[in-house]
Amino acid sequence: MHWKILTASFALAGSLLAQPAPSTATAAKRPFTFEDMMKLKRVGAPVPSPDGKWVVFDAVDVDLEANTKTSHLWIVAAAGGEARRLNQTPNQEERPRFSPDGKRLIWTSKATDPTQIWMSNFTPESGGLDGQPHQVTNLSTGADGAIWSPDGKNIVFLSSVYPDAKDDAENKQRDEDLSKSKVKAKIFTKLLYRHWTSYTEFKRNHLFVVNVEADASQPNVARDLTPGDHDVPPFNLGGQDMYSVSPDGQELAYTSNIDEVEATSTNNEIFLVPMSGGTPKKISTSPGNDNTPVYSPDGKHIAWRSMARAGFEADKQSLIIYQRDLGQMRNATANWDRSVGSFAWTPDSKTVFFSAEDHGESPIWALPLDTKQPNEVTRLHADDVAFAADGKSLFFSRVSIASPSEIARLDLSSWKNGSKVDPAAVTHINEALLSQIDLPAMEPFTFKGANNDDVQGFLIKPPGFDSSKKYPLKFLIHGGPQGAWGDSWSYRWNGELFAANGYVVVMINFHGSTGYGQKFTDAISGDWGGKPYEDLMKGLDYVEKTYPFIDKTREAALGASYGGYMANWVLGHTDRFKCIVSHDGVFNIESAYGTTEELWFTEWEFKGPPWKNRELYRKFSPHLFAEKFKTPTLVVHGQLDFRLDVSEGFQLFTTLQRLKVPSKMLYFPDEGHWVLKPQNSRLWWKTVNDWVDQWTKGPSQSAKK
Repeated sequence: MHWKILTASFALAGSLLAQPAPSTATAAKRPFTFEDMMKLKRVGAPVPSPDGKWVVFDAVDVDLEANTKTSHLWIVAAAGGEARRLNQTPNQEERPRFSPDGKRLIWTSKATDPTQIWMSNFTPESGGLDGQPHQVTNLSTGADGAIWSPDGKNIVFLSSVYPDAKDDAENKQRDEDLSKSKVKAKIFTKLLYRHWTSYTEFKRNHLFVVNVEADASQPNVARDLTPGDHDVPPFNLGGQDMYSVSPDGQELAYTSNIDEVEATSTNNEIFLVPMSGGTPKKISTSPGNDNTPVYSPDGKHIAWRSMARAGFEADKQSLIIYQRDLGQMRNATANWDRSVGSFAWTPDSKTVFFSAEDHGESPIWALPLDTKQPNEVTRLHADDVAFAADGKSLFFSRVSIASPSEIARLDLSSWKNGSKVDPAAVTHINEALLSQIDLPAMEPFTFKGANNDDVQGFLIKPPGFDSSKKYPLKFLIHGGPQGAWGDSWSYRWNGELFAANGYVVVMINFHGSTGYGQKFTDAISGDWGGKPYEDLMKGLDYVEKTYPFIDKTREAALGASYGGYMANWVLGHTDRFKCIVSHDGVFNIESAYGTTEELWFTEWEFKGPPWKNRELYRKFSPHLFAEKFKTPTLVVHGQLDFRLDVSEGFQLFTTLQRLKVPSKMLYFPDEGHWVLKPQNSRLWWKTVNDWVDQWTKGPSQSAKK
């Protein structure tokens, strides 16, 4: 989602699987630190072997002093146990994928620059690589996102190329010419000319295919399957692949947006093209976002996620089932009020399993094709669901407030529709470190918010909590705005780390949050400073009255993205906070419209462009309430944030300084909407915590840190 990017999710009480092992020496545990967080391995999505015996995944190591993140390949027995490195190289390696027969493994490697696809034989008996890995692709524009065709003959992968270039030699020459040119100017003739953290450079993502069985008589030459001036797939921030190959290996289904003005369109569509090449055929019909097509293993159906409304990126994601022989489709979750997340077919093609947000969790659900309503299989926070070919085990990524992602498994050998299944841990990569740390449980609560609706919130107490004491409060506001706090982990906005230095942390899922039904999510559009602000203030009133250990004279409000907008709105509407942290927030909604890249977001949220609905833009623009600004405010922004341009942060800081409101600005010339580099992240956490300490603990307490 557009301004959801700094949304973080935290946990409900009761999440057990991915938490550290219980310890009898609880009192000896220590508070969480930033250095601890950087030592944690960041476990990627599970990739089960076809025989169901192994799970391969990538995991990122952070070297704080070197200021680097490096991903390596790991393997673990599917039944669980100790994971081990699969390939002992220093190179960046990610996205492992087994061949259909389980005897080969491909991955993306940075052993060369640019990245390329590499391959090695795999020995199922020992779970190891067999022989020397070799490079499969050799494009000057690099290769990523590789998947196998189910017949094992081809690999489909992604490369960013000049759409009018006739071959790789021309791509290479044009890149070299640009690099050598003393003129760095660019000429734009249409939108989008920049996106996320970079300018487009007039390239397009295309999907290529390469035959892995090529020999001297059949050279290993990559073919472009999706030529033209459109991105295939469109830009995305990770998650499930937006393309797949039919079980017979003859057809590619992919996602693309072919609307004339991409900056105002969310109309991703599903297309089919022969693997031999040819004219693509559009099969989706929704004016909204259709994405992530996946063939059923028997080849009879294609499933994908679909949004009904054009221009709305936070619409409900329904599961569409397309019957290939008849060319007919149906909405399988039309009568179910949640959004489908990561999904996978059972190997017998009779059921789709998926994750979906619900009240701060992301349970796994099952939808047999002959039923109309999904059934909850297990309640936790899951993503990246994947079946082993034998159909007995469903693997997935699991997070909680107490642990970053680990791989877990559901044994479905005796599962029947409507029954529940207990998860089993597969990896324990971060357990040893986390077992040393005091990570308090999160407590959910519910109160009456705007329209007298039930609104959910969460509270985390500080380590070593003493109910007889009074604690300062960090009041976190999530981004999106169609996002949510929940049973999850974040390296950017981590509730446990915010609580670790002696604070109670409170988070509210105000109107507009996801996981409570589409009507609740829709309620924020056109009402940014209305019901959400009311929910936040009523939620704060509730916790002040309910929890006597909260010192309401020492409260700080912190938010990023939409949360940064709300921090700016709070700045002009209440003086109840001792200080505010505003990260990547909207200050002037009209200027934000003119500098953002994805215009569909603002035009949906404010019912059109400013010249058609200026009154609404101004009604909820924080800059028009500047005369009321009094609260000390830390402003944070990155130069490469094209989602919410850095000028929004500069405008806010300039205004605060002219009003003589105590203020400071943390500016990152090398970061975008997220602060990602390890040492930049360390500076972010120190600056934010020091600012809050300064105003809520006082100079003497802050100096003791």
